[in-house]
Amino acid sequence: MSHGPSAPAQGHGHTHGHHEAYEPVFTPGSARLKELQDVIARYPEKMAALLPALWMVQQERGWISPEAMTEVAAQLGLTAAYVKGVVTFYTMYHQHPVGKHFIQVCTTSPCLCAGADKVVDAFLEHTGCKELGLTSPDGKYTVIEVECLGACGFATPVQINEDYVENVTPEKVPEILSSLK
Repeated sequence: MSHGPSAPAQGHGHTHGHHEAYEPVFTPGSARLKELQDVIARYPEKMAALLPALWMVQQERGWISPEAMTEVAAQLGLTAAYVKGVVTFYTMYHQHPVGKHFIQVCTTSPCLCAGADKVVDAFLEHTGCKELGLTSPDGKYTVIEVECLGACGFATPVQINEDYVENVTPEKVPEILSSLK
């Protein structure tokens, strides 16, 4: 059962604007720049710090904009095109603003057999997201389907930001959502 796009897409209710002036994450004297410099120092080449640098940007901004890709490229001596290639390859990096709670529901075969499609429907209904990849009108939630969260024995697993919830059923969705802060 298809619910729409699996990748986050710009939806309704985003609190992050695309038209605001970009503020760099790695400014001189900032804690983030020091953190990046500490990571770079661990590797023989700056390029090796790319994934952690992107993660820092996403933690700071919630997503990685084209301007952020350019900033990271400049910090690491890479091209913006190379950085974009990495960002678009890894599904863990958001290329559009997402809700405060980024909900990933595993819908591979074992989970579908356990009712993952109904879990997706419950999350879409209870968050107000309407369809996969869109952000809820209040900016709190974005729901997507993902391939395998590595918990096939605990179907249906769901990842919310960096936390995992196993054995999710449609009935558990309201309680899970009410526990989020």
